Amino acid sequence: MTELNYITEGNPSGPALVLAHGLATDCQMWADAAGHLGEYFRIIRYDSRGHGRTPAGAVGFTLEDLAQDVIRLLDILQIESAAFAGLSMGGMVGMTLALSGSDRISSLIVCNARGDAPEAYRNSWDDRIAKVRANGVAAIADATINRWFTSEFLGDPAKVAKVREMMLRTSVDGYCFSAAALKALNCTPRLPSMSIPAMFLTGAEDVGAPVETMREMHRLTPGSRFEVISGAGHISALEQPLKVAEAILSFHKEL
Repeated sequence: MTELNYITEGNPSGPALVLAHGLATDCQMWADAAGHLGEYFRIIRYDSRGHGRTPAGAVGFTLEDLAQDVIRLLDILQIESAAFAGLSMGGMVGMTLALSGSDRISSLIVCNARGDAPEAYRNSWDDRIAKVRANGVAAIADATINRWFTSEFLGDPAKVAKVREMMLRTSVDGYCFSAAALKALNCTPRLPSMSIPAMFLTGAEDVGAPVETMREMHRLTPGSRFEVISGAGHISALEQPLKVAEAILSFHKEL
């Protein structure tokens, strides 16, 4: 069983909030946003399988496996239920968990994550998996960073270098097993059955989870909220941590 690396911080007596990162990032992706959220929440950030300091394991895994990792983490920390905010792959894990009927997630924030896997999306993962298997995560790092961020962010070499370092902490198996899991994504048709409070959030310049794609996911989800983060691309919580934190806090204070 994979042992997850995790960090707990923030208000120890506050409501628990799990923060899940995207593919080829790690829990440090949420560090700045967590700093803004920690006065209110007890924050739990973790590295998904094969990312950061968590090993990938010897065999592949599914989105359902990644969702069960969250349950195990809550068990370890003796947390009965928690709010969950996930970005990109993390948002897909959150939707999978929330739609499983588990009572361990009290509310869901889906950041910059689509809910389905059309053919073009699946094929793009096949191409990236082949490149990473042949030449490591470095083979797709520059193209991925250029796709993830706005031109303003890309104009700051220090910020770009930090993201690239984070990407390169991802193991080959961690990337490829995760990418293969994402090909089976099929949450959008089930969103009308979502039974917990949910918010969908994306960057105004996100090309991976575009505004209209996430607006439709919001429309399908009963009682959900929708937010667009200005000045952000795909990794909104890293590019605009204060705006994302404010949206999460506003959502929870309304509940």
